[in-house]
Amino acid sequence: MLHAMTGELYWALATAFMTSIFWVPHIAMRIVEMKPYAAFRDPYHDQPTLAAWAQRAIRAHTNAVENLAVFGMFALAIQVLGASSPTTVLAAKVYFFARLCHFCIYTLGVPWLRTPVYLVGFAAQTMMAARLAGLL
Repeated sequence: MLHAMTGELYWALATAFMTSIFWVPHIAMRIVEMKPYAAFRDPYHDQPTLAAWAQRAIRAHTNAVENLAVFGMFALAIQVLGASSPTTVLAAKVYFFARLCHFCIYTLGVPWLRTPVYLVGFAAQTMMAARLAGLL
């Protein structure tokens, strides 16, 4: 039986869309640095991006993709099992904004904030996992 989309799944889809565009600043910088022809004919990414912020942006994107798999599974499981609660909806929303902040902070290279913001996202995932485990 199909259920209406839960808040967790909504925020998971919003997070997936956001994550899907995190590569844009890095590629835009490659085009600026290398010019379009050279940037588009570098299929193996042999020439590294020179701008440190662009290197951080692609690492932040990779980190977001890796974490999206876990978050997405929790959101989907909550949807399928009908385990949604106000706490898990809030956790999913917090996760979205934590990942947005993490990307910006990582890309800008702001010291002392990247790890705490990452941990906020991890705590949000933990809240969702706790609900699935019957602890909330």
